[in-house]
Amino acid sequence: MQLPVQSQSTLYAEPWEADAGPKDLAEIARAADRAGFAYVATCDHVAIPRRLAPAMGTVWYDPVATLAYLAGVTERVRLLSHVAVVGLRHPLLTAKQYATLDHLSGGRLILGVGAGHVREEFEALGVDFDRRGAVLDECVDALRAALGPDEFPSHHGKSYDFEGLGQRPRPAQDRVPVWVGGSSPAAVRRAAVRGDGWLPQGDPRDRLPAQIARLRRLREEAGVTAPLTVGAITEPLYVGDPDWDVGRRTLTGRPEALAESLQAYGAMGVDQIQVRFRSRSRDELTDQMGEFGAEVGPLL
Repeated sequence: MQLPVQSQSTLYAEPWEADAGPKDLAEIARAADRAGFAYVATCDHVAIPRRLAPAMGTVWYDPVATLAYLAGVTERVRLLSHVAVVGLRHPLLTAKQYATLDHLSGGRLILGVGAGHVREEFEALGVDFDRRGAVLDECVDALRAALGPDEFPSHHGKSYDFEGLGQRPRPAQDRVPVWVGGSSPAAVRRAAVRGDGWLPQGDPRDRLPAQIARLRRLREEAGVTAPLTVGAITEPLYVGDPDWDVGRRTLTGRPEALAESLQAYGAMGVDQIQVRFRSRSRDELTDQMGEFGAEVGPLL
């Protein structure tokens, strides 16, 4: 699941998150650890321009700092950047941060990457917004080298060029999984050719089968034979029968009914689902997570 509190866009944040902080975030991550969730995820924005602030808000925790903090209060759950806009930073800097995170967490990192969409962020940091797709493609290649086993990685490309520069600690994992986020044609192609996984951005159920078919076709055409983890973001969930308005798109009901609905994702070729629960407080959220882990998860 994508964690609340750490990003508070008005499009999805619950009212209680406005007054929440680090202790709440830590308790939610611990709840995910206890309930058997596969990963907790954080977003990435450096700064939000005034024109977008009414919708996006300006609360966006730094993903590396946040995931490192949560690594210290959890034991099992994996740590996902969903997604890191890695083109905003030099790959050696990104590699240093995320390799250290993987090392400190005992190999729990999943590096989710995306192209980004806020022009002003790129301009403020001196990065060409219009070339962000090409830069991301090269960034993934450079990060593969910089997060690999070689203490002195090398990469020679159009935007980045380095060799003979040592970085330790190395990641704890032999290969850090790189999941590519986004649902545009370019993002799907990038995931197919370069990714270990695909993180769609809000595709409704009826669009996913065609996207997955294209993803697999592009991967086959590129000659990539490694396994690919296909993801999906589900509708909002509420375990049980709510006595308040949870919105018309929210899936509600008994665990068996929720599981039956969510199994449709597996049937269309999805490997992992990212869930979000409607809630009016931190305690209600962690209760929902616990119920989902105990009653719904085993049915999937």
